[in-house]
Amino acid sequence: MDFWTDTLRFAFQPVVNLTTGGVAGLEILARPETGDVLAEARRDPELDGRLAVLAFRAAARKETLLPLYVNVFAGTLADLGGLTPLHDAVRAAGRLPWEVTIDIGPPYTHVPQQALLEAISALRDQGFRICADGVGDGDLPLRLLTDMGPDLVKLDASLLARPAGVRAMRTLCEQLGALLCVEGVETELQCASARSAGAQLAQGELFAPPARLPTTEVYVPPRSPGLAATPSGPSVREFVRPAALLPATASAGQVRALLTGSPDVSGVLLVDRGGVPVRSVHRSRFLLSMSGRYGHALYADRPAAKLGDQPRTVGVDATAWEVLDVVADGDRGRTSDDVAVVDRYGRCVGVVRLADLVRALAETRVEEAAGLNPLTRLPGSDAITGEVDRRIADGRTFALSWLDVDHFKQVNDGAGFAAGDELIRSVGRALQHAASDSTRVGHIGGDDFLVLADPEGLNPLAASVLDAPWSAAGRPVTLSLATVLCEPGSVTDHRQAASCLAPLKKAAKSLSGASWVLGRAGLPGLEILRGVEATPPQAECAVAEPGRG
Repeated sequence: MDFWTDTLRFAFQPVVNLTTGGVAGLEILARPETGDVLAEARRDPELDGRLAVLAFRAAARKETLLPLYVNVFAGTLADLGGLTPLHDAVRAAGRLPWEVTIDIGPPYTHVPQQALLEAISALRDQGFRICADGVGDGDLPLRLLTDMGPDLVKLDASLLARPAGVRAMRTLCEQLGALLCVEGVETELQCASARSAGAQLAQGELFAPPARLPTTEVYVPPRSPGLAATPSGPSVREFVRPAALLPATASAGQVRALLTGSPDVSGVLLVDRGGVPVRSVHRSRFLLSMSGRYGHALYADRPAAKLGDQPRTVGVDATAWEVLDVVADGDRGRTSDDVAVVDRYGRCVGVVRLADLVRALAETRVEEAAGLNPLTRLPGSDAITGEVDRRIADGRTFALSWLDVDHFKQVNDGAGFAAGDELIRSVGRALQHAASDSTRVGHIGGDDFLVLADPEGLNPLAASVLDAPWSAAGRPVTLSLATVLCEPGSVTDHRQAASCLAPLKKAAKSLSGASWVLGRAGLPGLEILRGVEATPPQAECAVAEPGRG
């Protein structure tokens, strides 16, 4: 090892936040000039543990404030029971353990799982964050992944060719409370695929290659239009930036040195020994106080906390809208202050800047407005089909319905297009009024509406629109409703759900009066729930039955 120590160098590759375009951290990569130290470390846990310490010290010498990612093999943790020398090195360098993420990499085969989980628990108790590396292209069992409960999951970019798998992993990450990162991104197309699949972080040659010096200069392709947020708003996790942290006992002179040496830092959080924010120091207000008459003489050697404010905090599970609520409820003079994001222990994991939130939410609103039908102000088919795919990935049972007006062309021809437009608006309002919180209503053009609902919400919604007396310029009008019930595994995406719905719509239109037919994806036949049958309709969805190929 001594020989390799002399010739061992380290490179730094940024981990990029795909929403803010900023650098979320630096992964430290061993680059031996001779020999294969990584192959040797895979077989020698003690050597791998020493490499982790050397990697951290290499970063500490560069005096970077960014969070760090240190690589270790799963077998190393299971064998050593933790990384006590790394914990000691982090403390000795004046850094905090929760600023360091342990990238746990394969192989996992033949690693004692209980020993690994106990080591991960010990690391987490010390404050380290945990990353499961090599997922999707390695040998990490799904059960072990869930038991690890990582803060971050890294997928190989090759998995982007299987978007359903990436979306499923994003869903799992949401359940685990983890961020999803795609590594090895080399093209803008891969970056767009990572974004559309829901990844929050990425790294690769596209953004910045590994370099001997830490860098914050990265290239991030602009976001493509149409990437809508979830109905409750984008998660605060997507906007987290690294925080500048100092101990609560730091002097004003120490804070001033940090701020003047790092012009991109908008503020400093003072944290206690547990990493919990106790004071927030805003850059402009602090420097203004220090630069005033006698300011340096008065404050330089005094605790910086005296020039700070009570920190504003939100949990890692908050939405962007909830962050805005925190800002709106506070002092108007602090609207530009960073908001600290804390984990379940109250420890700071980063900050959110108001400008990032406002820009992203404004873009979301513009995208949503562009997708609204100008007649009803309801979203179009893209919003509904995107939600269908999310529910499929979540393994949820759902009902997709198609509603339209019977003989609408005759209504328009007889009553006039103005009466037809008013009828469509009235139907849209009735659907919105009857919709529950989990129901999505879309207007896909003309007299056609899409409704996505939970099965238990079907009957009241159907009754609200089918029992109502509809008319256009005094002419009685009836509606037709077709519904396909999709159990987990019965359809693979929104296209298959739509193909199941098409013959059901045809069957509903063949009935007299207000009609409603119900079918089940993967099963033949249908139920006539409303309407008078003229000729026996037949409909069958050509989708494999659940559990069959």
